[in-house]
Amino acid sequence: MATPTSVAFHTLGCKLNFSETSGIRQMFEKEGYHTVAFEEPADIFVLNTCSVTDFADKKCRYAVRQALKRSPDAKVVVVGCYAQLKPKEISEIEGVDLVLGAAEKFNILNYIEELTQHSGRGMVKAGEIKEVNTFISSYSMGDRTRTFLKVQDGCDYKCTFCTIPLARGKSRSDTIESVLQNITDIKEKGTREIVLTGVNLGDFGNGTEVIEGTRTKKEAMFIDLVQEIEKHDGVDRYRISSIEPNLCTDEVIEFVSQSEKFAHHFHMPLQSGSNKILGMMKRRYRRELYASRVAKVKSLMPDACIGVDVIVGFPGETQEDFLETYHFLKELDIDYLHVFTYSERPNTPAAELGGKVPMNIRRERNEMLRILSEKKKRAFYNRQVGTTRTVIFEDGNVGFTENYVKVFQEGAIPNSIMKVKLERLNVEGLMEARSSVLSL
Repeated sequence: MATPTSVAFHTLGCKLNFSETSGIRQMFEKEGYHTVAFEEPADIFVLNTCSVTDFADKKCRYAVRQALKRSPDAKVVVVGCYAQLKPKEISEIEGVDLVLGAAEKFNILNYIEELTQHSGRGMVKAGEIKEVNTFISSYSMGDRTRTFLKVQDGCDYKCTFCTIPLARGKSRSDTIESVLQNITDIKEKGTREIVLTGVNLGDFGNGTEVIEGTRTKKEAMFIDLVQEIEKHDGVDRYRISSIEPNLCTDEVIEFVSQSEKFAHHFHMPLQSGSNKILGMMKRRYRRELYASRVAKVKSLMPDACIGVDVIVGFPGETQEDFLETYHFLKELDIDYLHVFTYSERPNTPAAELGGKVPMNIRRERNEMLRILSEKKKRAFYNRQVGTTRTVIFEDGNVGFTENYVKVFQEGAIPNSIMKVKLERLNVEGLMEARSSVLSL
């Protein structure tokens, strides 16, 4: 087969997907393919899909249409979580040539070769998810300021609303040695900040549960990883993308609080402030543990930013249950929310539960928490006014502090690190900085 001239990529979903898309793109480039932007004509389009929301199907179909509108004769390949969950459904989308599952997507080049010998469209290569047991490392490229580094994949938890274990398989991790080598490679590209990503990041090493004050030690755990990264003279700042509250141990919190490299920013999913609903979700903690984690972070890092994932409208969630969540979050010392409206996902236990919440009620609850989030975020920003922070700037004079405050600085140099004094909030909700000193 003659190598196609060009290949374009489009990513839907999480930071982990972005890191994997970059890894796949690097595979193509090593074989001599020419990558172009998704908005340009191409010989091959690769779509990396997500399954978290109920818009996965619509977004996938729309991306396929856009690709073929630009290049009617192009080959269209769909990979990712949605491709693993519903390969046959995707293969029947007009214009899709190849669908690859969770394991097969990393052998995409071999399947591209096979595609030329396949008559007709809609070829499917997606094995059983229980057979997926290897870890493929990757990190995002194209943004010198920030890189998403994949260190863990899959999940052994059985949350009743979640399809991720069905789409990505069991929990598995990179080795610390491999992570450190990736950090070295990333540093050579001039990147300032690394965001550690995974499906269940705190389960790195698949042995991080703390039981009665002791930890089950395997080859390495998340605390071991961050301790080794701290020693590495690689990048100026590290950030944890998201970590389960039961895995955000005192040991992890205490270490990060003393680190000069790890950002004072925690994103911990709560999902519900009702213990009844948490039990129905089969979450591995209760609200009391979550509150203790928040208190621990704020006691050691008063300036830390804490973000929270919440699901509204879970089956059986009464108005009283929702108000319990609302008031719990209102009183909790957290700083912003990511609010998700529950949607029924096929093959999940939650989809079979009774007590379905009408969609209009789900949306009303989402709006209430969204407004609460805006108030929490503004209060957090206002507390930062007058402080001096370190900002890594991106294009457009905008960057983020170590505690995740979005800052505007006139005349800022892209990919620079500056010490800035946070002066005031502007009408767009950005923190404006008045003076700065370039940091080496």
